[in-house]
Amino acid sequence: MSKTATTARHPIEDIPRERFPKHIAVIMDGNGRWAQRQGLPRIEGHRRGVHSVRATVEECARLKIDQLTLYCLSSENWKRPQHELDFLMHLLEQYMIEERATIMKQNVRVKIIGRRDGIPDQVQREMDKTIELSAANTGTTLCLAINYGGRAEMVDAVRCIAEGVKAGRLQAEDITEETIAEHLYTSGMPDPDLMIRTAGEMRISNFLLWQVSYSELWVTDLCWPEFREETLRDAIENFASRDRRFGGLTNQGPSGVDACSSGD
Repeated sequence: MSKTATTARHPIEDIPRERFPKHIAVIMDGNGRWAQRQGLPRIEGHRRGVHSVRATVEECARLKIDQLTLYCLSSENWKRPQHELDFLMHLLEQYMIEERATIMKQNVRVKIIGRRDGIPDQVQREMDKTIELSAANTGTTLCLAINYGGRAEMVDAVRCIAEGVKAGRLQAEDITEETIAEHLYTSGMPDPDLMIRTAGEMRISNFLLWQVSYSELWVTDLCWPEFREETLRDAIENFASRDRRFGGLTNQGPSGVDACSSGD
């Protein structure tokens, strides 16, 4: 590798910190397709995907991103073959054990969202150990969505709110958007500023349906096992170049109406 290649600056290094996303969510797609293209079993794609998880977490910690949320296992993924699910559970348990030292070294705090149904007890124990061990860390929050579904999250939130109304702790007319947000799995977390999806798919797949209302979307054709620090930096650079209006206006004409658009 030439000297020029090793010393080249990535444009992200010139971006003001206030232009960085505070919370990045990632739909890690394409493990199986990547493996099949390589003539490998699908489970090998999941194994290689762990390397991308490690690289992404380390880069977010280095860049001081407040939160990274990874879509690890959806509630729909239980439809996959049992041997693949068993391997995914093994990878999850292994990650929780083997990455603890790195998590602590990088001051990363681990949180997990989703339902616990179907997750083996020994995997849950390792998850809880890592959560407890990292609870006092003050760096990047790594939120893992495991057995997660956006609609299931809303159902659980509505049930909890309904119980509060039934018990007299809450009046129906007092329910607001803030009330709903407080009863989601992500209560207390900021909404994602940037959602990344790999493998070129143009959908959000039941991921953080409430929380991504105003998230910026960035899609790459790379499959998740190919995702590395440079790809993350490209996504952040693209995010920093966007004009986020949150339904408001920016370039207004003399009448106070957006000269270019009347919509979002």
